[in-house]
Amino acid sequence: ASFLFYSYGEPKFVFVMLASILLNYCFALLIVYPRHQTVFWRRFWLICAIASNLGLLFLFKYLAFFLNILNTSLHCNLPVPTFQLPIGISFFTFQVMSYVIDVYRGNSKAQKNLFSLALYVSFFPQLIAGPIVRYNTIAEQIDHRTVTREKFSDGIRRFIIGFSKKVILANNLALVAETAFSPQGEKAVLL
Repeated sequence: ASFLFYSYGEPKFVFVMLASILLNYCFALLIVYPRHQTVFWRRFWLICAIASNLGLLFLFKYLAFFLNILNTSLHCNLPVPTFQLPIGISFFTFQVMSYVIDVYRGNSKAQKNLFSLALYVSFFPQLIAGPIVRYNTIAEQIDHRTVTREKFSDGIRRFIIGFSKKVILANNLALVAETAFSPQGEKAVLL
């Protein structure tokens, strides 16, 4: 359900999130791998994880900005790629980085179930706006949750109410706000 929710914005970016989850899943396991229990290897895998995550963030958010600055300051003509920004990339990148750092510090156990880690990273009630939740805060709920008809129906009801508020109230109020704050003569853009 979380991935369906995320793909509502732009389906192709689900693969960016999946790649991030898989990569960090592997890094966390490498950090706790029995043969890598020396300080050197644990730190090496942590640095690789942080560099990969920040590299992903840099690629999507800052590469064009950086190349524009280089082109302007060095008077060169480097091609500037235009990437569409994945929704919530900063959030899920820092969320998964906090998980790997907590595994490194020993504050959390490395999750051996890839689907549980994917749920932690992609959990849709907090995916777009946060807050960033430490893995050990919700690990117990992920690993030992119980599903009953009552809980399931309550969850569906809450989701429908929240989604209705977004579609009925927030989208319409956004049109009013855009009209109020747009320069004269411009029409508000429908969200």
